[in-house]
Formats: sequence, C-alpha cells, structure tokens
Amino acid sequence: MNNGAPAPARTRGRPRGNPPTRESIVSAARVLFLERGYRRTTVRAVAGAAGVDPALIAYHFGSKKGLFADVMQFQCANALTVGDVLDGDPAALPDRLIDAVTDLWEDADFLQLTAQGGEAAEVIREYLERELLTRLVEFLGGRDATARATAVVTILGGLIYTRYLNPLPTPAALTPSETRHILTPALRAALAPRPRTATATRARRRGSPASG
Repeated sequence: MNNGAPAPARTRGRPRGNPPTRESIVSAARVLFLERGYRRTTVRAVAGAAGVDPALIAYHFGSKKGLFADVMQFQCANALTVGDVLDGDPAALPDRLIDAVTDLWEDADFLQLTAQGGEAAEVIREYLERELLTRLVEFLGGRDATARATAVVTILGGLIYTRYLNPLPTPAALTPSETRHILTPALRAALAPRPRTATATRARRRGSPASG
C-alpha cells in the first residue's frame, strides 16, 4: 500500500506562495517581442520563457496587447518619470526632459519595439496622455498646471513624431545635443507660469462686491 500523499494538482491562475513577479514576465516578453515581433510572439511562448502558467499572464495583463503595453511603458516610465528627471534644479528641467526623450528613443531596442505596428503607437499615445501629462500636472501644481503640462507634452510629442516615428530630414539629422539646444527655449516657455490676462482680471472685478 502506498501511504505517500498524492502530488498536489497544478492550479491555474495566480499561484500561491512566492509567484514570479510581473517584472520577470515583462522581461521575458521584451526579449521575445524583440526577437520575433509582436505578431509572432504568443502568450504561451512568453509563459514558457517566464516559467509561468499562461493564465497568470491573463491575470496580470489581460491580453498580449496589455503585456506589450507594459513592456513599452516600463521603459518609458524608467526614462521619463524617475526622480532624476523631475527633481533637481527647476531651471534645468527642460534640458532633462529633452535628454530623457532622446536617450530613450536613441536606444536601438526601444526603436525596434516602436516599429511594431499600431499597437506601439497606441501605447505611446496613452503613455503621453495618461502618465506623463498627469505626472507633470501634479508636479507643476497651481491654476495653470494643466495648460503648462499640455504645452510640454505637445512639444515632446512633436519631437517624437518628427524625429523618430515619421522622421523629417532636418529634425532627424540633428544630434541629441543640437535637439536640446533648439527645443529647450520652447520648453522653458511652456513650463513658465501663465500671466493672468486682462479679461480674467476684469471678470474677477465684475464678480467682486462693489467698493464704496
């Protein structure tokens, strides 16, 4: 008679104990997306490379598209929202923002990921709108924070489009240092607090009690 306890059945979904982290799955997916491209990379292949059940990927990321978004956003977040960019001398913030964008987009692996169709373009749009813009609004604060952050993201988005996604000859030919020199004044102006307009001043006066 075999008194040994039966082997526990393999469970699907999120494992108990100390499961592999999201980072390990993202790391394995990044390698496969670079090697095979988005279309030829399967969730099952990523699960095999990460040593997890495919259901765990569905649990954490929802789909292959969600996983791909995490791969790209992980690199974007590391480049554009770490403390080194937003912290430090406020006068040098425009330089740090330009350097963060060019450092990220000059990376050959990241450029290869961005070339993988509409999925990459959608991720970039969502990152600029939901992450970078939101973070800048919080960082800047004040009544005009949204306007200032929107101006900054518009400039950076224009840089990304004209230099990397759909490059124009002149912007694409610039070195990162030349790009910083050209765009820093525009970013500095975008980050500056907006003066109150005469129209707004008159509106406030009309809404205040009349003086005696």
